[in-house]
Amino acid sequence: MDALRDELGSSDPLPPVPAMPPIPAPPARVYSPRPERSAFAAQAAHHTTALVGIGHVGTRYATDVVLQFQAELAVAHAAVGAELPEGWAADNGFVGVCSRVTSHREFLLRPDLGRRLSDTSLETVRSRCDKNVDVQIIVADGLSAVACMQTGKALHDAVVRACSARGLKTGTPIAARFARVWLEDEIGQEVNAKVAMILLGERPGLGTGDGLSAYVVYAPKLGNTDGDRNMISNIHLRGIIPDDAAERLAALASAMIEQRSSGVTLDLGRLGEVSGGRGYRAPQVRQRLVAGGEPT
Repeated sequence: MDALRDELGSSDPLPPVPAMPPIPAPPARVYSPRPERSAFAAQAAHHTTALVGIGHVGTRYATDVVLQFQAELAVAHAAVGAELPEGWAADNGFVGVCSRVTSHREFLLRPDLGRRLSDTSLETVRSRCDKNVDVQIIVADGLSAVACMQTGKALHDAVVRACSARGLKTGTPIAARFARVWLEDEIGQEVNAKVAMILLGERPGLGTGDGLSAYVVYAPKLGNTDGDRNMISNIHLRGIIPDDAAERLAALASAMIEQRSSGVTLDLGRLGEVSGGRGYRAPQVRQRLVAGGEPT
């Protein structure tokens, strides 16, 4: 082994240690200071809950912005993980039904089961709900039971009032657990409604864990597709407030009955101006979930 080491040069002396080059002192600031937000971004931020003009520090977001992102993501996760209590429907004056889903985990993994009523719920609809109505409204948990519990009843009642003002008869109040959008087709078909409307918690995003979406379809029946529906999203106190959404939804249902169509074939131009038209909405304030830093 010694002879092999000698042959490979292990007996050669080590090379001298090279001298270290001079290292300059670090700058006073590694990153440039966070720039001031432009006047345009500051004004625009008052009219949206989106993070507009948040700026940067070097190539990254500022710490307070990152913390806000993380906090809002946690809110979205909590909204998706929440469940509508079994007694919520009865406590709020609704007929309670459930899809074919048997657990919250199954609801998230099997969207198809959330589109059809369980056998027990189907019998409930047939025996307890009014038939041959103009508009059947269903309140549902969807992907945010938080939104359903927070705004569902208020929006339902507002839509009933708005429909009544237009001479439209609404059906028995129904609240559905573990529901997907297409559940309105089976319910509407069973009660022979001209229009079915499901108000359900929409998929949460940053800052919108409590938003409802409304999907409306004419001649509800099994086999309808998303192309047969119209929808309004972001119904919450920082988006489209329930009273304004109710007026738009009642106008939408009325137009569907008048035109006998919905979805891509519906002539939305004939709805006219509803609830103040399309002007700028009132200034919005994004709720800060973390302390420290300037509001963005």
